[in-house]
Amino acid sequence: MCYDISFTLQTRTLAEYFPELIFDEEVAKEFTADHILGHAYGEHPIVMRNREDDYLHCTLMEWGVIPYYIKEEKPFTSRRATMLNARSEKILSDSRSYWHKIRNRRCLVPVSGFYEHRSVKGFTKKIPYHIGINNHPIFFLAGLYSVANIVDTDTGEMKERKTFTIVTRAANKIMEQIHNGGNNSSRMPLMLSENNKDSWLQNELSDKDYENILAYEMPAAAMCFKPVFTIRSRQGREDGKPKTEFYDWGALPEIAV
Repeated sequence: MCYDISFTLQTRTLAEYFPELIFDEEVAKEFTADHILGHAYGEHPIVMRNREDDYLHCTLMEWGVIPYYIKEEKPFTSRRATMLNARSEKILSDSRSYWHKIRNRRCLVPVSGFYEHRSVKGFTKKIPYHIGINNHPIFFLAGLYSVANIVDTDTGEMKERKTFTIVTRAANKIMEQIHNGGNNSSRMPLMLSENNKDSWLQNELSDKDYENILAYEMPAAAMCFKPVFTIRSRQGREDGKPKTEFYDWGALPEIAV
């Protein structure tokens, strides 16, 4: 699955991809991070089509969906970790799934890369990799979003909470070799092409077009990847370099492209 991403460019550079993009007030502060952990449920700049004015907006949303029917956050807390990712196979075909219910609340998750861990014989711990797209400082992952009104425990008032999930699909040739262990092995985020990112945000999307986007597999040859230093530790790199930079773990088996 996808629980770790990076976003290392200034938020305002998103306007280069969407010239008419409106930045909501909460995005006034620039946002960059070489590692964002999904389980922290933090805010991330999201691109979505606003239902009130029909324009594209960049707004902040929390990673980890809270369903619209949830009114109190605490009883839901233990389940929220299961809402960081949405399996693409459930969105259209599983009418009981929450992802099916919010299938038309589509958004884009801008990233400069994402991380995944590889099991390697001879290594006690899995090796983290940073994965991106060649010559693309920013690219977009498919997402779904939800809006819930939750009771603020401090004030007792209802507060609007905007949250998102990242859509995942079966792994391509590269990701099968990197994401090769664990209960959710052989999965990867749905990386969108230039055309698909625009289509994903259309108001009306036929089931056929929806299926085609969900089935899209980023070509292995278009992707770049490298082993990096441990990302889920408070221990920084001895050389002081960012988490996105290459780290030499020694002799690692090659990944076939």
